[in-house]
Amino acid sequence: MKKSELLIAAILVPVDALMLVLSGIAVYHLRFNNAWIVGLRPVLSTIDSATYFRGILLVALVGIIVFAFGGLYAIRVTRSLREEAVRIAYACATLLVLVILFLFFSRQIFLSRFLILGFLIISTVLVLFGRLCIRSVERQLFRRGFMAHRVVVIGSGETTKALTREFAWHPELGFRVAANINQSDLRIGERLEELNKKDLIDEVLVAEQPHDARVWEAIFAFVDAHQRILKYAADVTQRRQTRRDMTVIGTIPVVEFKRTRLEGWGSMAKRFFDIVGAGVLLIIAAPVMIVAALCIKLDSRGPVFWSALDNAQPVERIGQEGKRFRYLKFRTMRPQTHALRYGALQIKNTRADGPLVKVKNDPRVTRVGRFLRRYSIDELPELFLVLMGSMSLVGPRPHFPEEVAHYHATQRRVLTVKPGMSGLSQISGRSDLPFEEEVRLDMYYIENWSILLDLWILLKTPFIVFKGKAV
Repeated sequence: MKKSELLIAAILVPVDALMLVLSGIAVYHLRFNNAWIVGLRPVLSTIDSATYFRGILLVALVGIIVFAFGGLYAIRVTRSLREEAVRIAYACATLLVLVILFLFFSRQIFLSRFLILGFLIISTVLVLFGRLCIRSVERQLFRRGFMAHRVVVIGSGETTKALTREFAWHPELGFRVAANINQSDLRIGERLEELNKKDLIDEVLVAEQPHDARVWEAIFAFVDAHQRILKYAADVTQRRQTRRDMTVIGTIPVVEFKRTRLEGWGSMAKRFFDIVGAGVLLIIAAPVMIVAALCIKLDSRGPVFWSALDNAQPVERIGQEGKRFRYLKFRTMRPQTHALRYGALQIKNTRADGPLVKVKNDPRVTRVGRFLRRYSIDELPELFLVLMGSMSLVGPRPHFPEEVAHYHATQRRVLTVKPGMSGLSQISGRSDLPFEEEVRLDMYYIENWSILLDLWILLKTPFIVFKGKAV
């Protein structure tokens, strides 16, 4: 999901709200200040303009919620003008029904049929007009090559040719063909990797049915490993997926695999949740962090935070989409001993089931460090990383680059979202779970994310942390 798409979707919200407010103001002036309408139908009762304006602001706020539930803020959904107008009319009608119900149950005496009917017509027109203006700007940007999705089309038949023509003739759709690969090419995985290294892929679109199962496996392995969008022309595959969206390009139905609910508005909601949650938790945890910092300094020489490796290079972890980010936490080991985990201590690794390295009764850990690790206090500085946007409050565990380098393609799917301070795997077995089980739990979280699931994980985390863990 491109940031530009989120920006366009986010702009729709204030524009829709403005159009609803302008609709309310327009219909008010038409009813009470237009001489022709007043002469045709005299005003029998009026309403204070200030009170009316406050009511319109509330109606606009409720309208945004109704529009959201009506699917009017879905990211990158291509609809015809007629479909958009019908959806807007339905949403505005629903909004008016809610207003009428509110007036009825609150026993409001003033109720003008002209205001209600006029608002329905004007709001539908103005909201559609506002959206057409935004879409027009978006299409002009697409025509000039901005924000367009770079698509690798898999196929060599008529469907491929039709899609390629649609993309070429209609750049305002926002797609640009970066490459075309034959569906029978057994080196398709290598071809995709080469294009990815050149940063030429946003989406993979399978237009023709690959007859060799190895081609499908290579495609799925690539999109899983690199978190790319996968679409296919309808009915080219029967592979089961939990989340799919249908769109139409020209006259051809196309299905998009949805990797997670954390796309579009979901990512924005989670980011807001992270900022508020991390801010509150930092205030609550500040006394604990101050005491921990003092104890670290008194217990052993070295910095309070662990943010640099033995060679003075910054500590990095792998984040969303495989990108590296600077990492820090409270120091729990003696300085200059990190590299031993891949040297003399490798034989004591208790996580030989996967790419991770964990040493039980680690001799590098200080006395204070052992306590901090047992109750995960050493990870509290990650709250700063959450505020910075590198991590999330809830998500898969952040791992070292050298660990992620040994992930299988399917295991790299956990990189679809930001790593988290806590997660399903953390509350289900701390660091003692087999790696495959950890990945399975993380994938369940990615595919079934919701704010309520995040809240449940965060509420359960303290009870797990207070039990302590073996270090």
